[in-house]
Amino acid sequence: MRFFGRSFALATILALTLAAPGHATDTIRLAVQKTGTFSWELATIRSAELDKEADLSLEVTELASPEAGKIALRAGNADIMLSDWLWVSRERALGARLTFYPYSSALGAVMVPASSPIRTLADLKGRKLAVGGGPIDKSWLLLQARMKQDGIDLKSDATIVYGAPPLIAAKALDGEMDASLNFWNFCAQLEAKGFRRLAGIEDILPKLGAKGAVSAVGYVFDENWAASHKDAVARFIAMTRKAKQLLITSDAAWDKIAPLTGTSDPALLRTYRDRYRDGIPRRSIVDEEADARVLYRVLAEIGGRDLVGPAAELDPGTFYHAVPGD
Repeated sequence: MRFFGRSFALATILALTLAAPGHATDTIRLAVQKTGTFSWELATIRSAELDKEADLSLEVTELASPEAGKIALRAGNADIMLSDWLWVSRERALGARLTFYPYSSALGAVMVPASSPIRTLADLKGRKLAVGGGPIDKSWLLLQARMKQDGIDLKSDATIVYGAPPLIAAKALDGEMDASLNFWNFCAQLEAKGFRRLAGIEDILPKLGAKGAVSAVGYVFDENWAASHKDAVARFIAMTRKAKQLLITSDAAWDKIAPLTGTSDPALLRTYRDRYRDGIPRRSIVDEEADARVLYRVLAEIGGRDLVGPAAELDPGTFYHAVPGD
């Protein structure tokens, strides 16, 4: 209900803003990873003409990686990009006034072959576990923290192999690993091939103190820019919520963006759709921020300064509060 309440509030702001006389179309510059899911949302927006409805002109720069998006944002060449609240908080601790609004709570998972004898996370002990990303990947740190609660140190009790997410997925398919921890979209690829989800990272968060699904990725922008473009930001958020609502309720909307997913496999398309829908935020910003604060402490303890920088706590301005009570 909070999802729909938030959408209604933002839609009301949108309607009132558009009713104002003499309002000019605002331009928002987006830095978008070419192969990322943000492009799916933008295609939905344009197909449904939600950008025109919001009276926004979206200038999209496609980039090869999230790191390129961070550079574009920090250099002032983009207004909004996708990243995580951990990076935003770290940047704020270093002096940058960035802020974050939830985009998706979709997280990775530990995947095993369908016939694997591994049935619980404890069974990873003594196994070969491949991790998509590096030693300070957030999902990997959260998994370690959870297992330490049960007296298992995966770094020493299992054989850990790090690699780029596409490579880890390929190695898993080749049977070179007993299990893999990877980003949600690569887990979806394995799931469509018959692999079994041993545990999603979202499943372990309650044991670490979170009370619900936490958005790992969000829209990131400079708070000073947001302050001077408050109406445009509200219309942008309302527009993206409408796009997400379409992607929740309309399979036809998914048919339109299917070419962007890089696959024509019906099973994989269904898995992408279902996992994407699962990750659409449905909680208040207050609840999201409270859980992020709890998880930040967990990550800071296990990842140290290499991960979070100089701040032991989530910076108070990390989450953007679009409207009162959001």
